[in-house]
Amino acid sequence: MSPTSEVMSPEGKLDENAEKENLWSSILNDVQNHGNQKLPSCKQVLVLGDNESGKTTLVAKLQGVEDPKKGSGLEYAYIDVRDDYRDDHTRLSVWVLDGDQGHADLLPFALSAESFEHTLVILTVTMTAPWAILEQLQHWASVLADHLDKLKLDIDLRQARRQHIVKMWHDYMEPGDELDPSSPMKRSSRNLGDGDEDNEESIPLPEATLTNNLGLDIVVVVTKTDYMQVLEKVEDYRDEQLDFMQQWIRRFCLQYGAALFYTSAKEDKNCDLLYKYLTHRIYGFPFRTPALVVEKDAVFIPAGWDNMKKISILYESMTSCKPDDYYGDFIMQQVTRKTISREPEITVEEEQSFLVKQQQLLLSAGAAPPPMIRVSDSPLRAGAASKVNYRGQNMPGKLDCSKTVNTPGGEGVLANFFNSLLNKKPASPGTPGAVGSPKMAAAATGATPDTEKEKEAMRSGAAAALDRLSSRAVKPSGVDFDASDC
Repeated sequence: MSPTSEVMSPEGKLDENAEKENLWSSILNDVQNHGNQKLPSCKQVLVLGDNESGKTTLVAKLQGVEDPKKGSGLEYAYIDVRDDYRDDHTRLSVWVLDGDQGHADLLPFALSAESFEHTLVILTVTMTAPWAILEQLQHWASVLADHLDKLKLDIDLRQARRQHIVKMWHDYMEPGDELDPSSPMKRSSRNLGDGDEDNEESIPLPEATLTNNLGLDIVVVVTKTDYMQVLEKVEDYRDEQLDFMQQWIRRFCLQYGAALFYTSAKEDKNCDLLYKYLTHRIYGFPFRTPALVVEKDAVFIPAGWDNMKKISILYESMTSCKPDDYYGDFIMQQVTRKTISREPEITVEEEQSFLVKQQQLLLSAGAAPPPMIRVSDSPLRAGAASKVNYRGQNMPGKLDCSKTVNTPGGEGVLANFFNSLLNKKPASPGTPGAVGSPKMAAAATGATPDTEKEKEAMRSGAAAALDRLSSRAVKPSGVDFDASDC
């Protein structure tokens, strides 16, 4: 080689220096734009769904909390997000709206024009009410669309967000596709234009894809999938019903460009995977998990993977229905088999009318009127309750023992005693007939003292009568006494 050929011209040196400067400038710009970025703190998640659809439990699972606290109205929580690669962490805000339709007015506090581009929406439905899944998804999607129409969003911003969702759908790649350009799963559209966004926008979307593009990242979460076992055993659900439900849910996700998760907090299925997917969609963390469609209770379909051709695989198990059949005609709410027995309502009858009816019943049955106490010239009242039967002869001025007397036990003897007092004339102390005299004691026993011996017998008889009175005072009412007790 000649010496002249080894000499580089000044123009060549200038070109080489310019190329080195451009190389270093691009490296510095890349480091400045991507190397030192902090995790943004403005990102948030909005959770929508009916009551009892598992919203609170799902958020608690994402937080790593064992005991979820359920509130009302519009709840706020946050999830700690950490980037170990950059040694950075931030808080992801989470808003949970109550399922009551009356709380829809609280949506502006969670999703405003300023937070629109930083919000990811989770729509929750539960497998415990499979007949209402599609209706609830359509309802909350309609509520979300109506709310966005009321916001004063910049037209260019909303259009840019819609284009971002379309680009995300086009740019989806199966894990490993980026390392293997010849992979048959890689879409041919990615080879066109080499990153030209205008060319990507001109590529038509697959059938029934993003027909309702709201400009929001959406994730549909079907909770409590462990209940499928109950549906199969109790409600006699088969693969046909489960596949019919899944194809309708996936068609809904296609329309809104949403990802799909089947989760079970009870069995801890897909909860950690949902957390990783959220950080991937919101913060750009790496995510290497492919779609999961084998386990019927742990389905995962990332946004951008599905299409109608893949959904049609589920049609093979449908023999008694068609894919386009109305959802509610095939997945119907089961009638509760347990009969609820309710006590008949009793109307309280007016007291007086009730008593009149009872009186008429007693008279029609031939019941005798209640017996009364009949005492001649006696101040005793006939209001005592218990029945005591006395049998004996009637004596003038004394208790009629031939009648049934309603007095407590032992009081008939007292009545006889007081009758004797009333029929005797008052006497002075020490005279015959005075209280405490032998004649008085004889009157109490119903005998007439004639001799001293008889007087002594009458005294002992009076003492015995008093002893019987004291002992019979504790007897229960309703005991029949013989006339000899008198």
